[in-house]
Amino acid sequence: MRNNRAMTLVPHRIAVLALDDVVGLDLGTGAQVFGCARTEDLTPLYTAETCTPGGRPVRSTAGFQVLPDHGLELLEQADTVIIPGVHSGPAMTDGTLDPEVAAALRSAHERGVRIMSICTGAFVLAAAGLLEGRPATTHWAYADRFRRLHPGVDLDPDVLFIDTGSVLTSAGVAAGIDLCLHVIRTDHGSGVANRAARRCVVPPWRDGGQAQFIERPVPRSAEAGTAATREWARCRLHEPVALRDLAAHARMSVRTFTRHFRSETGLSPAQWLLQQRTDHARLLLETTDLTVEQIARHSGFGTTAAFRQHFHHRVGVAPTAYRRTFHRP
Repeated sequence: MRNNRAMTLVPHRIAVLALDDVVGLDLGTGAQVFGCARTEDLTPLYTAETCTPGGRPVRSTAGFQVLPDHGLELLEQADTVIIPGVHSGPAMTDGTLDPEVAAALRSAHERGVRIMSICTGAFVLAAAGLLEGRPATTHWAYADRFRRLHPGVDLDPDVLFIDTGSVLTSAGVAAGIDLCLHVIRTDHGSGVANRAARRCVVPPWRDGGQAQFIERPVPRSAEAGTAATREWARCRLHEPVALRDLAAHARMSVRTFTRHFRSETGLSPAQWLLQQRTDHARLLLETTDLTVEQIARHSGFGTTAAFRQHFHHRVGVAPTAYRRTFHRP
């Protein structure tokens, strides 16, 4: 939801709804990330405030209580509502929600307020009936429970976040940061989002469709893993590296190598190589005066056109725009 710029910029108002046993990190994510979104003259673009049912204190998972400044009436004044994750309560156990909270969320949604969840906050949105028939995500560890409680939700636990327009959900912990940056980018463009990310000291962009980093078995031995081959490939990003070359270095068949590689990284070898090439190009854009054409060659993209296309797709801005934002002479 974009703010209309007038002579005086009115910050977009965010309400963070904290329920009992709220996840401490999730609670502060919205205020921290959106608070770093500013214009070039440092004018804040968002304000974030916390509310609870009745304005009462609630417990957090981090060993402290949350003493809010507002009750549920804040949801009536907000442009965006964020639901942090929770670790207990009826939303997590039987899929129900306090009727007053559910009514306030549904009312906000009907008025066109953007509603976001972080981690298991998706359980709260589902209990309020806001995810029925929609695609959504949550922390992978709670996917089976979510499906049992809410079979009518199209759950995808293998992505970082999902944006359906008025309702957005994200996976566990750090994925909430990715979702907040995605919203800033949608509202105000990549330049503002990248500056906010830099101030938060986090990657400026991770694709919502990127796999969650699910725990995987450790390879039985060093010979069974692909770590050495990954390091070998990192040293040759400027060269064409084919899947058969990676498999040969690991002394595996292509099929076996691909299976091990995906098990250990969550990505296919081609996806991983593209990610490494993009990260290397970002580093060169930030720290060198090489031309875009030279960086395309050094990063192994082959042609400048291919480099520009892949970089814009993965980072959200053109290489030259990225350099203007982050380059330090």
